Amino acid sequence: MELRFLGGAREVGRSAILVNDSLLLDYGVLTDTPPQYPVGDVEPDAVVASHGHLDHVGAIPSLLSGSSRPPIHWTPPTRELALTLARDTLKLHGRTLQCPFTENDVRRVTQVSETHGYRETFEAAGHEVTLFDAGHIPGSAHVLVDDGETRLFYTADFHTGDQRLVSGTTARPDADVVLCESTYSDVTHEDRAVVEERFVESVETTLWEGGTVVVPAFAIGRTQEMLLICDAYDIPCYVDGMGTDVTEMLRRHPEFVRDADALQRATSHARFVTGRDGQRKRIADQQTAIVTTSGMLSGGPAMTYVPAIRANPTNKVTMTGYQVQGTPGRELLETGSAEFDGRVLPVSARVEQYDFSAHADRSGILDVLNDYRDAEILVNHGDRCEAFAEELRAAGFDASAPALGDVRELSAHR
Repeated sequence: MELRFLGGAREVGRSAILVNDSLLLDYGVLTDTPPQYPVGDVEPDAVVASHGHLDHVGAIPSLLSGSSRPPIHWTPPTRELALTLARDTLKLHGRTLQCPFTENDVRRVTQVSETHGYRETFEAAGHEVTLFDAGHIPGSAHVLVDDGETRLFYTADFHTGDQRLVSGTTARPDADVVLCESTYSDVTHEDRAVVEERFVESVETTLWEGGTVVVPAFAIGRTQEMLLICDAYDIPCYVDGMGTDVTEMLRRHPEFVRDADALQRATSHARFVTGRDGQRKRIADQQTAIVTTSGMLSGGPAMTYVPAIRANPTNKVTMTGYQVQGTPGRELLETGSAEFDGRVLPVSARVEQYDFSAHADRSGILDVLNDYRDAEILVNHGDRCEAFAEELRAAGFDASAPALGDVRELSAHR
């Protein structure tokens, strides 16, 4: 088996791995200015997408811009999330260099799409492929690829711990090679229940004091997690941004969430924002939690809410996810001010951060890898892939960290 690393190697973003010059695993975007896309020209015979986040599916429509029409295999939620993200990219950046595809390309995605459930083996570009629940977001999958000689286990993004929205992964299929994400390979997540309790206590205190809490959250996964928490603790809340459409979509796929009834209750508990007639300005004056995109304050309705509540120290901004260097969210955490619509504004409202990560931490990653002591381990999707591979070697693993553009020949007979 031959692997070509077109993206996601020693970096977080634009995941793309070509197997045997024919089967493409993921095809994402690295969010930057300008955005970065996978390297090299590629015309795969088939594509398998692990899950519906921009860094894994954001560039998939561009594969259909020429004459090639490879089938795209994914779970039903991943299909819908990828199309939602593609349409949003068109709306924000269509007909610019920041968008490498057209509306026609997005339409073609729907024509070549083939959806699969977990543990359902199918054929793609001459390979046997099976998807396993990765416990990251609804529809997220590990991908097992068998070319008849070598079995590759591509973990993609995964979590071993339970979230309210999805249960942690338990999948450990037999494999000769494991291509493993390493996003939090040097981090130990705080116990989720403890994080949740601190978050709830902070929000309830602010509301009791008469303040408003803006909860920036990623539209996919994190928004729904925060709505489930708000419902469980009876915290009044609004939901705004792309997360509203994603929440409605996930209700159509109850088999891909941990507790469909709980998601239904959380959806009924929240009030959905339309944004009409100055609605956002009025909501910003209420004693409520506002769960809104974007999770890193790089756009979306958060750009209205944070400036609206920033001057009152009783108010609060609670960041619920990792803030990438250079984003307004990171700037706000580090300096107490951030750029909103071209203006740098100081924020007197209290700013807090909570670790609601949907990725496995160091112990979670090692928990999975310990079942693959006899396999070759390839480390990707992280800021310290080489260091983590070195730590794995010191622990007795056959581990390495491919670089961008590398080609690796793999074998089951070692």
